[in-house]
Amino acid sequence: QVQLVESGGGLVQPGGSLRLSCAFSGRFFSVYVMGWYRQAPGKQRELVATITSVGTTKSSDSVKGRFTISRDNTKNTVYLQMNSLKPEDTAVYYCNADDTFHGENYWGKGTLVTVSS
Repeated sequence: QVQLVESGGGLVQPGGSLRLSCAFSGRFFSVYVMGWYRQAPGKQRELVATITSVGTTKSSDSVKGRFTISRDNTKNTVYLQMNSLKPEDTAVYYCNADDTFHGENYWGKGTLVTVSS
């Protein structure tokens, strides 16, 4: 069974930075496509960024150039570096692990990011 635990959220001023971490416990971390999603109040959950087992990344247009997803397969951890934060980035950020081939998909409980002055 896979467990995902996010950390690193908090309150930051506009223009500031945060780094989120997601610790993966379980087997075969390296085979999963890891992703970050977010859900703002009153809105649907949306994709922020994903990274494959070999490091191929994609991100939403709203965060391109500001957010960077990375992973460390030796530490079973995925990161989201968030720079130039805006109030509209305020949301609960969720970590996701996806292994479509085996039909497995897991979510963390989320970490709150608040961008406000």
